[in-house]
Amino acid sequence: MSNKEKNTIFIKSEAKRLGFLSCGISKAGFLEEEAPRLENWLNKQMNGQMFYMENNFDKRLNPTLLVDDSKSVVSLLLNYYPSEFQNSDSYKISKYAYGQDYHFVIKEKLKELLFSIQEQIGDVSGRAFVDSAPVLDKAWAAKSGLGWIGKNGNLITQKVGSFYFIAELIIDLELEYDNRTADHCGSCTACIDSCPTEAIVGPHVVDGSKCISYFTIELKENIPQEMKGKFDDWAFGCDICQDVCPWNRFSKAHNEPLFNPNPEILSMSKKDWDEITDETFNMVFKNSPLKRTKFSGINRNIDFLK
Repeated sequence: MSNKEKNTIFIKSEAKRLGFLSCGISKAGFLEEEAPRLENWLNKQMNGQMFYMENNFDKRLNPTLLVDDSKSVVSLLLNYYPSEFQNSDSYKISKYAYGQDYHFVIKEKLKELLFSIQEQIGDVSGRAFVDSAPVLDKAWAAKSGLGWIGKNGNLITQKVGSFYFIAELIIDLELEYDNRTADHCGSCTACIDSCPTEAIVGPHVVDGSKCISYFTIELKENIPQEMKGKFDDWAFGCDICQDVCPWNRFSKAHNEPLFNPNPEILSMSKKDWDEITDETFNMVFKNSPLKRTKFSGINRNIDFLK
């Protein structure tokens, strides 16, 4: 067995030990197919007010510009599908936000993975990325065979659907590379048909500026009045296009304690949300993704839903 093979097997087994759902590896380089798609998406201003998407265009498409001498992109999936759900009489928050902020949880796991690689293999340099740098994580995960990009723009796998986070280690180590998997969406259009704001403007094309997640998290000003009545009680994020996806009937509950929800979140009614104070918000949603919108943002969203 070559060193490349041994190192690849070691990295994948370490990823499993750290609780990652799966691990796929691609050769670092320019994402040729993604370049025209990204350019077209930005030209049509589908990023809305997410102006950061316009920055670092070249780096988004080429990790060798992000990490010196990078050879491999190690893509990792971490399940967040919960075993329990919110009270039915509640304003809805996306399932990924039930527990602690995933950025911190995954970053710690990635640091440990990189440390294990350095300890086992030697002088390996690299950087960890969790949805906070110019890396096209879904494109890399698809390239490394972890799933296919569905019509709703999410990475989907046959075994567990799409309720998971995607993260990367970009390292200067040559490894064995995985192959793409086939697209299994077929003729299904459940996600396109179910989006209440018609944000999925075509198969595999999501107009970010029309997405409920964009309005409730990214947009800093008032939500446009023409969207009134279309949010189906979503106050933070939206899971509709994932909930209706047939592949998500195979979703299994995660086993990451830090993603377990505060019981108060699950039991909150609309009345509780209406009456929540700044102090209670900070206590219940300490270390939560909801801190991103702040108390004022959640209040704006709930007022819009009334």
